[in-house]
Amino acid sequence: MKVLITGAAGFIGAETSRRLLARGDQVIGIDDLNEYYDVSLKEARLATVKDHENFKFVRGDIADRSLMETLFAEERPQRVVNLAAQAGVRYSIENPRSYVDSNVVGFLNVLEGCRYNNVEHLVFASSSSVYGANTQMPFSVHQNVDHPLSIYAATKKSNELMAHTYAHLYGTPVTGLRFFTVYGPWGRPDMSLFLFTKKILEGDPIDVFNNGNHSRDFTYIDDIAEGVVRSIDKLPEPNPGWSSDNPDPASSNAPYRIYNIGNNQPVKLMDFIASIEKAIGKEAKKNFLPLQPGDVPATYANIDALIEDVGFKPETPIDEGIKRFVSWYREFYKV
Repeated sequence: MKVLITGAAGFIGAETSRRLLARGDQVIGIDDLNEYYDVSLKEARLATVKDHENFKFVRGDIADRSLMETLFAEERPQRVVNLAAQAGVRYSIENPRSYVDSNVVGFLNVLEGCRYNNVEHLVFASSSSVYGANTQMPFSVHQNVDHPLSIYAATKKSNELMAHTYAHLYGTPVTGLRFFTVYGPWGRPDMSLFLFTKKILEGDPIDVFNNGNHSRDFTYIDDIAEGVVRSIDKLPEPNPGWSSDNPDPASSNAPYRIYNIGNNQPVKLMDFIASIEKAIGKEAKKNFLPLQPGDVPATYANIDALIEDVGFKPETPIDEGIKRFVSWYREFYKV
């Protein structure tokens, strides 16, 4: 297949590209290589795929309407994976407009491209952040998610709503994937594993928010990418049992599905830190701080729908995933 991947230089985008190329698909990747974090890391990810004969890279912003219209018209992808987004809960407190530009305007351009070019399936990244103020654990795709706690989460919820509208109006098959705290080699420098590893190795104290009382459903990058690829192949169909009297948020009478992709095993933050200390062989200096605005104290994914429909369950143990990350970090940064 010919697959368009937005955010192809990103953490998940690059690994998904590698997997699709390895199985013989053609990949068109687009990324604006913005400076939200180290551009050289994004370029290094791209370097792992850019010379592949079935990979083509386009540098550009998905919020650029003209560019996206031209890209879709010229490339005519069969399937699209939208992974481009302004990420990060805390940064969305400081710079909300960048989230609307990328996550709302950009996503609309992707939807329009799919609509007018007969794309067979759009898979898009949502986030566990959409669960917001929900406290019933584990988080289920059948719960309503109407109380986001950050503008980032609100834009991801808007993506799900916009996607459903296109599935309903135009019959565009769409699948949304709510990712739960993705980690692993080539990860984002603003994520806790990257920050903690860097500071522990340099002997600096780490900031432990919510006084260490967080728990997260950490999900290894290989599991996330495998879930994305399998979802690309699983075209959503209207749910024959869907009822407007008791509407299921995860499905529809249109070709629309929402899935959680999480490890289904939440890890306490202090246990997470202990695992990093073990992998590095050095104890962290800890600076305990209160809960940050916009943060969710805990995440825990119910993945029953993913297992039943897509036939996949993430299974990488946290100790193994962290060990692989620390090994990659030391090799990549020569420390």
